[in-house]
Amino acid sequence: MSECCTEIEAIRRQSGSQLLILGHQYQGPDVLAHVDVIGDSLELARKAAASSAERIVFCGVHFMAESADILTRPDQHVYMPETGAGCPMADMADASAVDRAWSFLRRNGDGWLPVVYVNSTATVKAFCGKNGGSACTSSNAPRVFQWALKQDRKIFFLPDIHLGINSAHDLGIPDEETAIYDYRRPDGGLSAADLHRSRILVWGGFCPIHVNFTVADVQAARSNWPDAKIIVHPEAPKEVVRMADAHGSTSQIITYVRNAAPGSTIVIGTESQLVKRLASEFKDRLSIRMLKGSFCPNMAKTNETNLLRVLRDWPDRNRVRVAQYLAADARLCLERMLSL
Repeated sequence: MSECCTEIEAIRRQSGSQLLILGHQYQGPDVLAHVDVIGDSLELARKAAASSAERIVFCGVHFMAESADILTRPDQHVYMPETGAGCPMADMADASAVDRAWSFLRRNGDGWLPVVYVNSTATVKAFCGKNGGSACTSSNAPRVFQWALKQDRKIFFLPDIHLGINSAHDLGIPDEETAIYDYRRPDGGLSAADLHRSRILVWGGFCPIHVNFTVADVQAARSNWPDAKIIVHPEAPKEVVRMADAHGSTSQIITYVRNAAPGSTIVIGTESQLVKRLASEFKDRLSIRMLKGSFCPNMAKTNETNLLRVLRDWPDRNRVRVAQYLAADARLCLERMLSL
């Protein structure tokens, strides 16, 4: 065991219940060896809120730590080992662009309700909460969509184009009733007629990790492992999702693997660290393959060295604080989802 590893574990023992270390599923094994809970972003934020710990260290990316700060109490402090670990997809929906889009929608008719993926900034969550909308995860997005549609509302979904399109398709909504808002163009490149025909409007952001997967990758997997089942994340493009045998969130992918019959071959299209860990965990009864290597460099910014630095020094620059004027509305956005 390295000196760094030994020191981290000593601090954990000394801190007891006053310290909670959370690790996202995409973290590497060196970091996950030191965490108390491994999970998806919202699951971890809820664990933080339910904890009595005074100090919470979130090993993930920035929007995840923001969600933890939004849901925790004022006496709990959330830290990140590396606050520069961001999310390109979340950054594709900045506040000013979202405000311009909302103004465009409101000028062309009422009836829109925002739904935001939890993979979004606190500012975007606050916008959603303020305007009556709800957050969603990659597993419950169709259910949140149904909640909005039952109110006879049109959905303005952001920031992930592919989760939006795939969730609408899962509900049987025709592709022609789903429009794409290109945030790089004036009015998203849309006309009033485009808005009128659409039930779902999806922001044009994307996850660089999951858009790496292509139809050619699925075809190659079918050729290489004819008897395999292929499961991909719904942040992948619709052409890939519709060719796969199944699609689901990180937790749903893990459940799919756990429930697979012994001797099965499963090809997984999601972030590489998770696939490697599943392949190791289930190597005695399953053959798990990677659809294609797709590594998240922002997750990799967290390591044992900067984790130890936070635990030893608690630098103020590593603390994650969501401004109160944002936190109240952002909390509404999350709580609406949790109440469904």
